[in-house]
Amino acid sequence: MADKTVTGSGKNRAPLCMLAASLLFSLGGMLVKLVPWPPMAISCARSVIAGIVLFCYMKLRGHRIVVNRAVLLGGFAMGATSTLYVISTKMTTAACAILLQYTAPIFIILLMWAIFKVKPTGLDIGATFVLLCGVVLFFADSLRGGAGTMAGNITALVSGVTWALVFMMKQWDGADNLSSVFFGCVFCAVIGLPWMFSEGVVWTAPAVGGILAIGLFQFGAAYVFMAEGLERTPPLAASLISMLEPVLNPILVALTVGERVTGLARAGAVVVVGGVLVYNLLKAKAEGEAKVQMPPRRNAD
Repeated sequence: MADKTVTGSGKNRAPLCMLAASLLFSLGGMLVKLVPWPPMAISCARSVIAGIVLFCYMKLRGHRIVVNRAVLLGGFAMGATSTLYVISTKMTTAACAILLQYTAPIFIILLMWAIFKVKPTGLDIGATFVLLCGVVLFFADSLRGGAGTMAGNITALVSGVTWALVFMMKQWDGADNLSSVFFGCVFCAVIGLPWMFSEGVVWTAPAVGGILAIGLFQFGAAYVFMAEGLERTPPLAASLISMLEPVLNPILVALTVGERVTGLARAGAVVVVGGVLVYNLLKAKAEGEAKVQMPPRRNAD
């Protein structure tokens, strides 16, 4: 394994890596909308390219690919999240797709309670209620958009569940994030392969250019930057920086594709983004106060 000694320059560079990751991830909605391929074909092609990028990065870092039940479970969750995101982005607005995925804290709270018996705090319950209100606004808006929009929103919400499982990977013994992301790429590539031979896959220069941009930068390079940033960026700072993605994603789509977010969905976006931000801040404050109140350890006589 590569030496992970934290230097001063590494600490200063880590938030910039997280920022780069968020900026690259935010390109997803725009690029997926611009590539005129079936969503499963896009998921397959970008995963092949991103998998190669991640494999090369892991080799350069001396990071061994781990294979165990925890890693494969994480890989399944990662692959499912990636696939569901592409499908939902094609079926509903980019704003709904990314923001409904960011309801993951709801499912983290519920799954931690159901699986690990971690009871939610009052803050957790309050955050769940607020985010659920945002979800209701999205689905109320989708009633005006027809069955396709409703199905897209449901798909995006399910991606929130699988995204929650990604965040929970470290709870299982033997977990390795990079290995799980790599196997997530393998999962997407295998599942989406049949769609690569469908009539909807036309190998035009713009389509190929879009796929290369998605695979190399929006997916592959983004996870490399994220891996570097998470090693040295405090969790709260990393979480707050990552909130740039759901904000920038729909803005870029609006500027390039002309897709607009209507009133109820816009209100839902404010509720979800604001709810996640406030929850992270209050959670960090509560954890900091709990550490301060803990009695100091006494040295053994």
